[in-house]
Amino acid sequence: MDVAPFSRGGRFWRGNIHTHSTRSDGRLSPEAVADFYRDAGYDFFALTDHFWEIYNFPVTDTRALRSRSFTTLLGAEIHAPVTSKNHDWHIVAVGLPLDFAPWTSGETMQSMSARAAAAGAFLGIAHPQWYGLTTEDALSLPLAHAVEIYNHGCAIDCDRGDGFVVLEEVLAAGKRLNAYAADDAHFQTPDAGGGWVMVKAEALEPELLLSALKQGDFYSSQGPQIHDIAVDGNEVRVACSSAISVSISGSGTGSRSEHGCDLTRARLSLDPFGEGCYFRVTVTDDKGRRAWSNPIWL
Repeated sequence: MDVAPFSRGGRFWRGNIHTHSTRSDGRLSPEAVADFYRDAGYDFFALTDHFWEIYNFPVTDTRALRSRSFTTLLGAEIHAPVTSKNHDWHIVAVGLPLDFAPWTSGETMQSMSARAAAAGAFLGIAHPQWYGLTTEDALSLPLAHAVEIYNHGCAIDCDRGDGFVVLEEVLAAGKRLNAYAADDAHFQTPDAGGGWVMVKAEALEPELLLSALKQGDFYSSQGPQIHDIAVDGNEVRVACSSAISVSISGSGTGSRSEHGCDLTRARLSLDPFGEGCYFRVTVTDDKGRRAWSNPIWL
């Protein structure tokens, strides 16, 4: 069984797809944000400033910040005037056109997300734990591509960086969504460089990276690397950077794990999971940092 993105051609590119600048409520200019990620060894980032009227609905043109070894995706964190349960929707939209239209009076998040998807954007359900997004809310966004399962800014600032409960309840309801990690950096606190995506693409080109994100050709990390995941009969084989544990979990309460001091390979039984079920891989290193695969459906 081929497992994306590991069975795809190309190589992995490191990127952050949720961050802010002085175009909304961040501390650094777009140029300084790009400098941070370039100097930290990232291959790309997306500037996703808040698409609010008080900031003049920014979709910042970062194309001048691109080079042969570092690139950018255009985007914004979109919101809508009609909210759910009195809270504001937060949707990361990566791949927006520069002329993406502001919301109109009475527009719902569902309508705004549909417009963003029609414009070619990748849609991520941002920091669900931080603002109490429910499973019902997530299921009302049929065009979303993924849930933000780790938000470094929320983890640092208020210990609410996790999104797995929403993701797994949505998966249990039959909706297939992927999972991504991001910084949501505002550079007011140490909120940058803690969570990212590793996107598989043939070249470091914005269009290829965006297509790979929408197809789910990526995994997420706080540090560890996942080199390969392969399903062979009733086993999953994982190759990774040095780890203290490799685990699989998924549909229901099923799980398997392997532990050690310097694991770089693991073979885990898929007995807990039947046809039509999913599992995901988690790799944990000796600093407690994790890497996560997207859900893999059998």
